[in-house]
Amino acid sequence: MKTKLKSALLVAGILLSVNLLLSGCGGSGNKTGGDSTAVSSGDSESALMGAGSTFVYPLFGKMFAEYGKTHPVKVNYQSIGSGGGIQQLTSKTVDFGGSDAPLNDEQTKTIGVPVLHIPMASGADVVSYNLPGITQQLKMTPDLIAAIFLGKITNWNDPKIAAVNPGIKFPNLQLSVIHRSDGSGTTFIWTDYLTKISPEWAAKVGKATAVNWPAGLGGKGNEGVSGLVKQTPGAVGYIELSYATQNKMAVAQVKNKSGKFINPDLASITAASNIDLPEDAKVSLTDTSNPDGYPISSFTWALLYKEQNYKDRSAAKAKVLLDLLWWNIHDGQKFCEPLNYATLSKSAVTVAENLLKSATYNGKPILK
Repeated sequence: MKTKLKSALLVAGILLSVNLLLSGCGGSGNKTGGDSTAVSSGDSESALMGAGSTFVYPLFGKMFAEYGKTHPVKVNYQSIGSGGGIQQLTSKTVDFGGSDAPLNDEQTKTIGVPVLHIPMASGADVVSYNLPGITQQLKMTPDLIAAIFLGKITNWNDPKIAAVNPGIKFPNLQLSVIHRSDGSGTTFIWTDYLTKISPEWAAKVGKATAVNWPAGLGGKGNEGVSGLVKQTPGAVGYIELSYATQNKMAVAQVKNKSGKFINPDLASITAASNIDLPEDAKVSLTDTSNPDGYPISSFTWALLYKEQNYKDRSAAKAKVLLDLLWWNIHDGQKFCEPLNYATLSKSAVTVAENLLKSATYNGKPILK
């Protein structure tokens, strides 16, 4: 089995390398849309650089491609994980970052100036698995998910799995946990959920964009985890819903706080995100109390400096960025549902508008 896992890891790595090569050549591989032309943030006022979340990459790719059809703007967004996007924003090498986790106290202190968190949409982490011969959709409880990712369940014929899934005959097959190897907002969502539902996880592992995993193999990006799950019989991992849908991967129903097994779809994600947002838009949606809500849902944010006059940026370039993000939270929302993201609620749009209006250049509002 170790040999199989190593082979799967090698194949997934090759596939990821091909995807990266294609994106660098202007192709998209299994990703969605987007201009991948390499530009630097200083090339022109209409060339924008972004980096970060792989969770939101399919949506951003589509939004930016559509925006470019009617506006003379090129957006180069690199899908490197939320942690990488935050690092790039901190070093001021991009115009905006993409993250599925708000800045933590240490990151906020390191940056040292206000950073705006603009909600773009909401999505979900799903439990995806590779079980040859099993056609029924699996069910997962919070306790079961925690036990699997803590390394306490190592075979699919474990009675605890069977107890939640009566009528399914599970094979005597090693259960291989697949997780992210890079700093990831998808991981933050996942570990935020596990920290809420498992005291043992909270004490031993905790929540962060990167953690010390008790078990499993790591893949880079949602792309890498998807590849490993698909290539490894017996694998189970967490990925963003759109990746599972695009790759036609099996996903489990998850029991929520109200005791209902919920399928991850637009309706259940929207239910989880239908809440009042704080003014800074930093809020966790995991383990929702909404009886119809999918419990591993989250907002995804675009991060940018509140004061846009830095590193020789022009006022015109700042306006181009703000106009793009304003379009994303309005006209761009029509591209959410086809890619399995939930659109922003009216209250979320209002909060996002107020945040964008607070952005300044030399202390003066950029948007009128």
